[in-house]
Amino acid sequence: MTIILGIDPGSQKTGFGLISIEGRRHRYVSSGVIRLPQGALPERLKIIYRSLSTIIGEYRPDEAAVEEVFMSKSAGSALKLGQARGAAVVACVSEDIPVAEYTARQIKKAVVGTGAANKDQIQHMVQVLLKLPAAPQEDAADALAAAICHAHAREGLHSMSEPLTAARLRRGRLSAKVNS
Repeated sequence: MTIILGIDPGSQKTGFGLISIEGRRHRYVSSGVIRLPQGALPERLKIIYRSLSTIIGEYRPDEAAVEEVFMSKSAGSALKLGQARGAAVVACVSEDIPVAEYTARQIKKAVVGTGAANKDQIQHMVQVLLKLPAAPQEDAADALAAAICHAHAREGLHSMSEPLTAARLRRGRLSAKVNS
């Protein structure tokens, strides 16, 4: 079993979500939102780092997935987001957890099927995929979506490393023409 920590970094709210994977099965472990107080950015970064370090200590994830920084409306917002993301990444790598990075578009496509999905669609699909009784909070759903995206990426890499066999072709993991 592998536990993946997904992180949706933000300078006001940082979402986190943990899933476990066994083979192709994904199971919800935990999720939430780290709400950051108003005030100096360095203090908020410390809270992100410490909160994620506590979560890492409690759940011991094997891998992490973090959303890459996107260019927002202002350069200042993008810089703050980048710093929040950096605090999250450092919390992971300081515990020797490998970190994979995905664009928002990659995450949306992996979970919803389109890179142009909206927040409601992400929340709904995370609820469906993880069989949750209700849709998670927006930032937690985004973090869970990052973890699911990483799980899908791992599955793709695993199937590429399997030897090519007739059984694998029949399972549909690889499209190929077989001439008789």
